[in-house]
Amino acid sequence: MDLNSLLGLAAGTLGSPVVLFFILGFAAALARVDLSLPQPIAKTVALYLMLAIGFKGGVGIAENGAGLASFLPLAVGILFSALFPFLGYGALRLTSSLGRTDAAAVAAHYGSISIVTFLTAIQVLSDRGDTAEGILVAVAAGMEVPAIVAGLWLAAAAGRPGDAAGVDARPALSIREAALNSSVVLLLGALAIGWFTGPAGMADIKPFIADPFKGVLCLFLLDMGAVAGRGLLQNRKAISAGPILFGLYMPLVGAALMAMAVWPLELSVAGKALMMVLAASASYIAVPAAMRLALPQANPAIYTTLSLGVTFPFNVVIGIPLYIALADMLFSVAR
Repeated sequence: MDLNSLLGLAAGTLGSPVVLFFILGFAAALARVDLSLPQPIAKTVALYLMLAIGFKGGVGIAENGAGLASFLPLAVGILFSALFPFLGYGALRLTSSLGRTDAAAVAAHYGSISIVTFLTAIQVLSDRGDTAEGILVAVAAGMEVPAIVAGLWLAAAAGRPGDAAGVDARPALSIREAALNSSVVLLLGALAIGWFTGPAGMADIKPFIADPFKGVLCLFLLDMGAVAGRGLLQNRKAISAGPILFGLYMPLVGAALMAMAVWPLELSVAGKALMMVLAASASYIAVPAAMRLALPQANPAIYTTLSLGVTFPFNVVIGIPLYIALADMLFSVAR
C-alpha cells in the first residue's frame, strides 16, 4: 500500500461517524462540557454492543465452519497476552520513572485488550466491505485474563508489602473477577448462542442485532470520548512524559509483533487487521477492576489515564488505519 492509499484510508476512517462522535466527546470534555451518558444507560449500551458482536461472531463461525486452523489465532492471542506485559514492564522500567508496582499494573493493561477499540475497528472494516472470521470474538475474550496473571506475577516478583495471606488472596480474587467479568461472559455466551442458532437465528433478530448497531456504537463512542478527555484533563499532572510516550509507541510495538505472528496464518485482511488491533489496544475495563483489587497500592490515575486517555484515542484516530493498511500489505504479500 502506497502513501496515498494510506492517507486515503486514514481520511476515510476520520470521516466515519463512529470516529467523529468519539472526537466530539473528547473535545467537549477538554472544553469542560459534559456529554457523557448516565451510568445505567452507558452500561446498557455497552451490554448491547457485546451481545451484538458476540452473536454475529458466532453466526460467522456457524456459516464458515471451525476447523483446527481457525483456532490458531486464539492460541496466538492468548500467548501474546501472557508475554507482552513482560516487554511492556521492561520498557517502562527503562524509559520512565515509574516504580515496579505501577509499571507492572500498566504493563498488564497493554497485554489485555480494549473491546471498544475492537468494535470500532470492526465497524471501520465493515464500512469498506470487509468481514472478519467469527473466531476473532473468542480471541478478544481469551486475551483478557492472561495479561492480568502476568501483571500480578510481575508485581509479586518485584516484592510487595503486606502479609503472605493477603498477597495470596488478592490476586486469586482479581483473576476470578477478570475471568467472570460481564464483557467476557456476554461475549462468549452470545458467541455460543450465535454459533448454535446460525443464520436462522440471525434472521430472527437481525432488526435488533444488525440495523441499530452503528448508531448505538456512535452513541457509546461519544460517551467514551467524554470519559477519555475528562480523565486526561484531570490526571495530566500525575503522569510524566515517559509513560505518555509509552502509551503512544507501545500500541505500534504490539501491532508490529502481532503482524509477524499472523502473517503465515490463514486469515482474511479483516482478521489480520483485528488481530493487530487487539495487540495494540489496552484494557480500561477488566484490568483496572482487577488491579484495584489485587494491587491497591498502584496508582489508578496512571494506568487508567494511559490506557483510556492516551492509547485509546491514538488507536481510534490514527492506529486503526495503520493496522488495516499493514494487514492489506500482509495479505497481498501472502498471496
